[in-house]
Amino acid sequence: MKTSEKFSKYVLPTYGRFGITPSHAKGTEFWDTEGKRYLDFCTGIAVCSLGHSHPAIVETVKKQSEKLMHCSNLYLIEEQADLAEIIVEECVKYPGKVFFSNSGAEANDGLIKTARRYGHTKPKENGEPRIEIISFKNSFHGRTMGSMFATGQDVIHDRFTPIPEGYKHLPLNDIKALKDGITEDSVAILIEPIQGEGGVNPATPEFLREINNLCKQHDLLLFFDEVQVGFGRCGDLMAWKRIAPEIQPDGIAWAKGMGGGIPIGSFFLSDRAIDNSNTTLSSLMGPKSHGSTYGGNPLSCAVAITTLRTIIDRNLSGKALQDEQYIRDLFKKWSHPAIDQLTGMGLLLGIKINAKELKVPEGSTAALAICIKLNELGLLTVPAGADTLRWLPPLNVQRNEIDEAFFMFKEAIKALT
Repeated sequence: MKTSEKFSKYVLPTYGRFGITPSHAKGTEFWDTEGKRYLDFCTGIAVCSLGHSHPAIVETVKKQSEKLMHCSNLYLIEEQADLAEIIVEECVKYPGKVFFSNSGAEANDGLIKTARRYGHTKPKENGEPRIEIISFKNSFHGRTMGSMFATGQDVIHDRFTPIPEGYKHLPLNDIKALKDGITEDSVAILIEPIQGEGGVNPATPEFLREINNLCKQHDLLLFFDEVQVGFGRCGDLMAWKRIAPEIQPDGIAWAKGMGGGIPIGSFFLSDRAIDNSNTTLSSLMGPKSHGSTYGGNPLSCAVAITTLRTIIDRNLSGKALQDEQYIRDLFKKWSHPAIDQLTGMGLLLGIKINAKELKVPEGSTAALAICIKLNELGLLTVPAGADTLRWLPPLNVQRNEIDEAFFMFKEAIKALT
């Protein structure tokens, strides 16, 4: 029985899958079971920060799997402590504490739970808890029940409604709507510094700074979802620092690229005092408040340490900045009418498509049609909405690979024009 037939018979159809069966991969190169070679500018949707089967990651997996792969969080896991130290001291760079999960959705759920606990700790004037979390339209925060309803996309909520009390979705980069949307029930604002799934839409510096001011004015928690954008991808170890580096959020969620291909997520909570007795925000999530059987296991943490050490020590965030400019220059010189603009930062780039300039097959979208054509030509990418295509190459991608990908992209546009 073919793999496609087994999927049809045994696997829930929760994904619209391309007809590619992976075999093996190395670096930016990827082969299917029929021997066809691809360049991977999807990288598991920003997961494989160092490309596929990076030698340092492979060696770490071998050594750690022979030593200790899993044990309970009832014990002091050395690798977990070392990873948390790197995140706090070298990435965030101000005091706080980290919880480790298995995914970005779980990490965002941890922030949502923190907001609810804060709303009970710092309630409304009448003593009732504040429960409302403000997020933004076209956002994506995950598919668990908590993170799903923080996501500002109706398609994600389809037939999972009613939306529980305590969620509000406002337009991105609309300061007036944000000011008008804050009520006495509001307790936190959750925002992606750059929306990934929703179309590669960056928050403006003015918007992030106004959010920061309003959070202080109304005693709201400020949370950044850096699941897709964090740890070097956008040209800084922390994506929000590309936009408004002076801000110190109360909480941050990560996953994807921090594990280099091994499942891991995490969230950070600041150690800032939240009352006159110097109670810290991070102390609200104490014993029995949260947990994870697999989160922070020795294997995933060891791999994440190797991944982050490589990104930091080789300054791959700085390289992402240089590669971003190189890619922008290629598109600017080409100046094709089917390309409206490039959005995003670093190596999270959104190619905005002018669908009117293309022959899009009936029932498809411009981004999907280009993506399918690129698959045929040997380039793996991923859409971000109907008219945006994402480029998410490894942070260590080479210039000749960028050139090859750009050539295939031009060929795909030519075929659809």
